[in-house]
Amino acid sequence: MAPPHPSPDRADARAGRAAATGAGVDRAGRVETRSIDCVPDDERHGSPRELFALWAAPNVSYLSFVVGATLVLIGLPLTESLAVIVAGNLFWLLTGFVAVTGPASGTTGSVVSRAIYGVVGNKVVVALTGWLISALYLALNWSAASVAGIGLAGRLGLPGSPVLDAVVICLIAGATVLVAIYGHATIVRLYSALTLLLTVVFVVVAAIVTVRADWSYAPAEPLTGLGHAAALATGLTVVASAPLSYANSPDLARYLPRHTSGRSVTLWTAAGGFLPSVVFTAVGALAATTLDMSDPQGALESVMPGWFAPLFVVGVVLNTVANNGMTAYSAGLSLQSIGVRLPRVAAVLVVGLIGTAMTLFAILVFDFLTAVNAMMELVVIVTGPCMAVYATDVVLRRNRYDGAALHDQGRTGPFWYRGGVNPAGVLATVLGAAAACLCASSTFWAGPVSARLDGLNLAVPVGVAGSAVLYAALSRAFGTLPARPAPDAATTTAATTAGVSAAEGTAAEVPAAGPAPTALD
Repeated sequence: MAPPHPSPDRADARAGRAAATGAGVDRAGRVETRSIDCVPDDERHGSPRELFALWAAPNVSYLSFVVGATLVLIGLPLTESLAVIVAGNLFWLLTGFVAVTGPASGTTGSVVSRAIYGVVGNKVVVALTGWLISALYLALNWSAASVAGIGLAGRLGLPGSPVLDAVVICLIAGATVLVAIYGHATIVRLYSALTLLLTVVFVVVAAIVTVRADWSYAPAEPLTGLGHAAALATGLTVVASAPLSYANSPDLARYLPRHTSGRSVTLWTAAGGFLPSVVFTAVGALAATTLDMSDPQGALESVMPGWFAPLFVVGVVLNTVANNGMTAYSAGLSLQSIGVRLPRVAAVLVVGLIGTAMTLFAILVFDFLTAVNAMMELVVIVTGPCMAVYATDVVLRRNRYDGAALHDQGRTGPFWYRGGVNPAGVLATVLGAAAACLCASSTFWAGPVSARLDGLNLAVPVGVAGSAVLYAALSRAFGTLPARPAPDAATTTAATTAGVSAAEGTAAEVPAAGPAPTALD
């Protein structure tokens, strides 16, 4: 029997109490006290420009060198590799576009997606995309930094051993988790400095590589026909997998003032990811024209001055801390949004421990380059459709998300739908992922469609476009979109605090506010 009143989960209730007592102040150097609750207007601050550094620091990346080299290693000429790099990174526009839901709703992407999948359906989707895949990316990036750190330890004369490897991994993971624990304001302040520092280090690497590059490079045996098309599609998939994995962009924009321009949020977020990704992925491709990038770290260090190699390793480690700090932060919030009854700090620690265990396994068991390619080719089967459905929902709702309603998980709430599941969102995502799986190709899996096309990997275009079209059609067919704009978001954000506080036996004032912005404001 349905309860007579909405029943927020405990994480939402604790967050409401923190808001009512004014405990949610977001300051650098202090552990963030807010979690998945709506950020009230009097705690909103910052400007969209700060999003550039937030996204640039994780993407001034050693992993970009690896991805760029992969394009040349699979047989593409340099000109085509560069074109694929630009095309794949255009998906950062989707990452930026979904970020607009942060300021509009005042809450995290893993809560906003309750509108897409329903209260129950969202738990399953977020458990997969916001937690498991995040843990895999933690392991992937920590593996990259650990390989570099272990190499530096060898240069310093430390004897190689599994124990040393484990110590290096745990130190890097510990620094990362610490950043995630301190949270949003610390990330904003820290990443501005890291962006400048990492850019200096990686620009030096770029200069060393470009003067040695063969700008007219073409493979000795050029690919033709479907084999050529398959290599282009595989390259696009690997490059696009990074921006398509960042559906957490609202988490880092939710503290911005409510009426922040959606266009500015989109463009600053996208630029922060796009520019460094294009530049340094291109450097990786250039490096592969003259160096043996099957061993990326060894190849790059072989052309560096001896004094610079340790600085490069430090840059790799700092970039990983930046990338994984953001990932661990959002993964902890995702755990809370699916009903795991842990405070935010404890949730981050759980995610960190799981990612560390995966990293230890990856370093001691698997070849790093193989793991990178396989993961990036396969996770896009899920992340592509999820990102496409999210972006389509923003368009259909015109970025009008009711923060209070999103935190209402009762059976009478607006996002309970049918048994807690929005059939339009779940079907569009599942069918889109299934279609992408049929069209995917990697060293571990070749879908039947891809196999008939000599390994042509169409997972990205089929999964993204198919899911978007399906969601738009199914939303209208099932009638799961609101008939009119949601209630004013500012008022309902305050109502979240009031409602949750009332449930806990306290009172709160509900201020009035103007209309919520649309996605294109």
